[in-house]
Parts: sequence; structure tokens; C-alpha cells
Amino acid sequence: MSLTFHESPSFEQLVEQGASFAFYRSPGDTDIHFVAQHEGEISTFYDLDELNGKSGFVVAPFSCDNKTPICLIRQDVCKQMPAPIIDLSAKAQSLQFDPCLSVYAEKFGLFSEALSGGQFEKLVLSRNKVIQNTEALNLLEAYYKACRIYPNSYVYLLYTPITGIWMGCSPEILLSGSKGEWKTVALAGTQSAANNENNPKWDQKNIDEQSYVSSYIRRQLQSLGIQANERGPHSVKAGPLLHLRTDFEFQLGDKGKLGSLLKLLHPTPAVCGLPKAEAYKFILENEGYDRKYYSGFIGMLNPEADTNLYVNLRCLAIEGQRMTYYAGGGLLAASDREEEWIETEKKMSTMMNIFNEED
Repeated sequence: MSLTFHESPSFEQLVEQGASFAFYRSPGDTDIHFVAQHEGEISTFYDLDELNGKSGFVVAPFSCDNKTPICLIRQDVCKQMPAPIIDLSAKAQSLQFDPCLSVYAEKFGLFSEALSGGQFEKLVLSRNKVIQNTEALNLLEAYYKACRIYPNSYVYLLYTPITGIWMGCSPEILLSGSKGEWKTVALAGTQSAANNENNPKWDQKNIDEQSYVSSYIRRQLQSLGIQANERGPHSVKAGPLLHLRTDFEFQLGDKGKLGSLLKLLHPTPAVCGLPKAEAYKFILENEGYDRKYYSGFIGMLNPEADTNLYVNLRCLAIEGQRMTYYAGGGLLAASDREEEWIETEKKMSTMMNIFNEED
């Protein structure tokens, strides 16, 4: 099958042509990249070690199973283009939804009990929100709009027959680098950027949460004999929110083992909890829904060139007129239910603003 690509391709035409593809724009970049596989089925894996020595656009879930494997899009087509200018004043259709606070409250109580009992230092409780839209969506226009609104985030739009359609706007690097220079980050702690962007004050809960994630990444790297240079924590803006971030920069000799390094890092406590193995099991048994590719990771994997992989946050899955938004927050024993609920609402608003009437 021959794949055609134009300056402004139709998303629907790309799907109809049978391609698995992704549009992505890195933080601070002015160009959009497009990769597609148009021959053969995409590669699927069930263990991150299987990514060792591989290259392509990766879509990895929070938890692998038969329905949500790790997917690798081969780069049969690679294009680069400037982002089109989108009128941000244009009004989109209004969306209706049910916030389901009572379900979240029940899960929050269950997670808080486990934290208060000393089983965990941290747990991440996430949720989804399903919105049924009444009109057809112009997904490429929405994607271009996200690129303009969020210049400092990794913005992507992808489709494969296995994953379906996903769009997201992530602030969190999982692993990036080229040649011998590599980087990962600890991103945790959240507050609104509305009133204190220039001189934010962080409470102890957010400081502790960020410290847990940083300590975990430090230990994981040290287990491989990696001594990283650390910068932070410092405040960074992601859409309407601020986060605390610590950067870890390090040398990596064996580029053929990136899958093994990813297995060591993913999922980080920023999307899971501590102790990691126990928190991961608790989430799968008690969160009450399937995260699918939310809080997994996405991006280009290329050991011989540039690798840029991001945690799949601030994202939604799209099936016809049905949009499923995802968001979560790190809980400690001292966490407040109302504050955590509001945080998930604000995180979902990052992508909801792309489709809502108010930008």
C-alpha cells in the first residue's frame, strides 16, 4: 500500500489508507514531525527488554496485557513541516460531562486508608472522564491548536489499529538523549500557575512528593552504576499548572540496552507510587478501571540518533464521537480529597480546553 502525505493531510484519509502514524512536536520546537508505517503490521511487545536495539515511534501502556501491548511504529515515512497558524479565537462546540465525584471519593478513601496504615509512602490515584460529543471533530486542527497553546510541552496525535486514536500534551520526559548524553526527570508536585507563576511557594506535601520521585530515580540509575548530575528541584509550567522538577543528566555507554533502562524507570513513582512493585499491584487491583496507554510513555526511540520519550500525561483517547480524558495525582497520607479532585480537573482541562468554547 502506498501512503500519500500532503502539507495538510486529512486525518481520516490517513486512517483509511491503513497507516499507523504519529504527529509529534517537541517542547520549544516550531516544526511538527510526522512518522508512519504503511506496510505490514506494527511490532508489538510485552516486555520492555524487547525494545533493546529497536527503533521507531513507541506507544507503551501503564501495564502490558493482550489488549494493550507495547507498540512500535516503523518509520516508513518521515516528514517535517511548520505548524499551521490556527485561529485561537474561534469557538468550538460545547461539551457535556458527568464528573463522577462519588466514584473518585470512594477510591480516594481506599487509597488513603492504605497510606495511613503505612503500607505505602505514596500512591497515584487516577481517573477518566468520558465525553460524548455531538459533532464531528477536526482532530488535526485540534492538534495544531494544542501545539500553539502549549509550546513547552510534548504534543502528539497518533493512530494505530491496536491503540486507536490518542492525543496528548505531556510535560514529563521519561528518557531523552543522543550519542552518550542522556537525561531523565523527576516531575511531581502540582499547583495552579494562575496567581504565583513567578514566585511559587510549595507546601511540604508537594516537596515530599517530589523528593520521593527524585530519590527513586537516583537509586535506579545508581543500580546501573550511573552517577547522574542533578539540577533542581525547580518550578516548571505545564499548561495551567506548575510542577516541581529535578533533571538527571548522565552518560550511557551501551545504547543497545535502552529497553532495559526503560524497564528500570517505568512506571516512575510520579504515575505509580512507592514502594514501586507493591504500589503497582495495588493500583491494578484497586483503581477500578483500565488506564490503557495513559501514564505509559510515547515518542521516538532511536539508539543511533535521537531518542525522546515522554510519559503519556494530559491525554485523551478518541473513538468516534467519544472522548475519554485521563488524569491522576500523587497521594500521601496527608492528602486532601477536595484538593486532589480539583487537581485532576485542572489536569484534564489541559486537553479539554482544546475542544471547549473557552480557551
